[in-house]
Amino acid sequence: MIGITSLRVFVQVAECGNIRDAAARLYRTPSAVSMTLKQLERDLGAPLFETDRKSRLTTLGDKVFSIAKEMLREHDRALERIEAAATGRQGRLQLASVPSVAAELLPGLLADFLDARPGLTIELIDTDSLGVQALVADGTVELGIAGPPAPSSGLSFDILFRDPFRLVCRSDHPLAGHGAPLAWSDLAGARIIGNDAAKAIAAEECRAVVAASVLKARSVISLLSLVRAGAGVTLLPRLATVSLDAGLVALPLADPEAVREVGVILRDGRNPSPVCHAFLEILSGSCHGPA
Repeated sequence: MIGITSLRVFVQVAECGNIRDAAARLYRTPSAVSMTLKQLERDLGAPLFETDRKSRLTTLGDKVFSIAKEMLREHDRALERIEAAATGRQGRLQLASVPSVAAELLPGLLADFLDARPGLTIELIDTDSLGVQALVADGTVELGIAGPPAPSSGLSFDILFRDPFRLVCRSDHPLAGHGAPLAWSDLAGARIIGNDAAKAIAAEECRAVVAASVLKARSVISLLSLVRAGAGVTLLPRLATVSLDAGLVALPLADPEAVREVGVILRDGRNPSPVCHAFLEILSGSCHGPA
């Protein structure tokens, strides 16, 4: 069987016009190159060069040279693609993230990641933590960035950062002028717009307030629209309040435990693909959460 190495040696000799220069290019001895050529000619059953000086190709040699160059070109390109896929420079990355991370932290990281890997395709889905966990669990995406899943979910969780909650209200709301961080008792009488993110707050006073909400919304866009319309106030992680409209304010809470954990979610027992692994290295090195 004719091998790639034999064809590569032949092409180099044909391009150089002599064995000595071809051997230097190939980092092999002239005798090894000569033996490879002789074996190739024996395999083909006919000479490839008109003379022993290797300066002129036979008719067969000319045809083999043309085919071999094209074959080696495609071979090398295929190896490059394999190497790129193995090192995470090519392929496809599918990930899901909670909206605040998708909007505030990921855009710059993904832009830089794509700039360094022109052959890469990325699909980003933004949804709440439960949605992210479901997408990872059923294999729709390989990587999720969200709150911690249940211990029995079959998902792993590695924390990236902790994000404190804020109370979001209109700038003309009575609570907006509160000078100090808000205690849970300060929220008494306020109409709280409930959301799933606030369920991460452990304080019983908060749980009771959220459970008693007569108005609930799922997306950050809907929550902020309701607050803007004067329908009430809501509790959101700080990262979700970075780009608030001028008419809204985000107030700190006195409870130091009013935080959410945000981390990487993967399926248990699965090794990340090279692309995913490469992105995880950048994510863990760059994503330290909100300042």
